[in-house]
Amino acid sequence: MTPVPPEPSEVDLRHHGDAEIGGGLADFAVNVRTGTPPRWLAERIRASVADLAAYPDPRPARRAVARRHGRSADEVLLTAGAAEAFVLLARVLAPRRAVVVHPQFTEPEAALRAAGHEVERVVLTKDFTLDPGAVPADADLVVIGNPTNPTSVLHPAGAVAALARPGRTVVVDEAFMDCVPGEPETLASRLPAGIVVVRSLTKTWGLAGLRAGYVLADPHLVERLAEAQPLWAVSTPALVAVEACSAPEAVAEAGAWAVELAAERDRLAAELSARGLYVVPEARASFLCLCVPDALGLRALLRQRGYAVRRGDTFPGLGTDWLRIAVRDRSSNDALLDVLSDLGI
Repeated sequence: MTPVPPEPSEVDLRHHGDAEIGGGLADFAVNVRTGTPPRWLAERIRASVADLAAYPDPRPARRAVARRHGRSADEVLLTAGAAEAFVLLARVLAPRRAVVVHPQFTEPEAALRAAGHEVERVVLTKDFTLDPGAVPADADLVVIGNPTNPTSVLHPAGAVAALARPGRTVVVDEAFMDCVPGEPETLASRLPAGIVVVRSLTKTWGLAGLRAGYVLADPHLVERLAEAQPLWAVSTPALVAVEACSAPEAVAEAGAWAVELAAERDRLAAELSARGLYVVPEARASFLCLCVPDALGLRALLRQRGYAVRRGDTFPGLGTDWLRIAVRDRSSNDALLDVLSDLGI
């Protein structure tokens, strides 16, 4: 199809957490795990520089991802982060009725609009849990996050899979699934017909600057996406990182971190709830979503005290009373709680 100008949106879909940080602010706005990449991974990436004279060979990393999820290599496409995956899907698919389930990461909708597609929004309510029946029956493209950014809600795999039907593509953004110990609700290892899973190494491994992610889908769609992708789109260092992070020992390391994260996240959520703040319940990712009166005002006060948090009003379905706060280590979280106490919260 011929792209047309994107429809105007009442929110800035291109606003992301990295716009909130800088100037020495303590970062509670970006969801990348602190202290990453780990030393062993950084060393592997540095060593890959010796091979930069050769063109990137994605085959070893592709096979490693396939083994990690119990898929075949022809069901895997490596991408320059999840963001490229959304752009490729928007370029290749030609939906008659595209629906994005919100609140969620805004890049999928932004990519669809930039490719000239009209986009409808299904906004979840009641603690942002998924009701498959809320999606129009004739939607032939549905995009949903799991666990969802910014709400941190983990939808049951069965509920997400129930969105699939003949003639419909369901894109599931699982960028934060490795925050969940054991990943019980992932569809990556099941990949029902019509389901496309997008994964990222950015958050858990601290690779936002490297751009490393992948798509899992049926081989025919993978082939179409690959044809739309520029040659050598994923660099040699990124391919080395993908292969390394897909190894069993790396998966085990991420799983151990997810267990530690869950304990600290639940503690922070309880502390915030005890102060009378509404925290979206059953958070399962590396961040919390809060509803507070005049959240933008509180965000400004926190910036004055040296703390950056993510505004929520740029997510469709939220508004000016919402914030997203990344979960850090205990001492950092306690420091933020002390500042909130100083502000009377």
